[in-house]
Amino acid sequence: MKQEVIIKTITASIIGVVLCMLIGLISGYIQSYSLTNWYPYLNRSSLSPPNYIFPIAWGIIYILNGISLGIIWGSNSHLRNSGVMLFSIQLALNFLWSILFFYMQSPMLGFINIFILDIALLLYMKRCYDIKKTAFWLNVPYMVWLLFATYLNLYVVVYN
Repeated sequence: MKQEVIIKTITASIIGVVLCMLIGLISGYIQSYSLTNWYPYLNRSSLSPPNYIFPIAWGIIYILNGISLGIIWGSNSHLRNSGVMLFSIQLALNFLWSILFFYMQSPMLGFINIFILDIALLLYMKRCYDIKKTAFWLNVPYMVWLLFATYLNLYVVVYN
């Protein structure tokens, strides 16, 4: 039985990481035009990292986030389904942000979305904590980065 749970968790983690990476690749494609033709001309915070940092940070975050999904999905907890649902909601909001902020070039809609995403991630993390604390801790870097991204988004709203 224990071996089945381990195999299920590993398989689910691989699926989760691949899913997150695909979302990241599609998001990158969606925002590529605006990254070169719109975003550089915005007033941005002096804390904004160089553009090459974002795919590195998101790559690491997506790996950790996908593994956390695998742990939740692979668990035998009665809370598993709600955990997977909360994961799906936060990932969809994550993807939607690229569309709103970059594709639609709407920092305000992006900010509304990322604020809701902050809450959705907190709810997912709470559910992770209830199911398996390791899954919670895997999302801490994501939460820190997301709060930083929220600040950067708000800065663009205020100063543009």
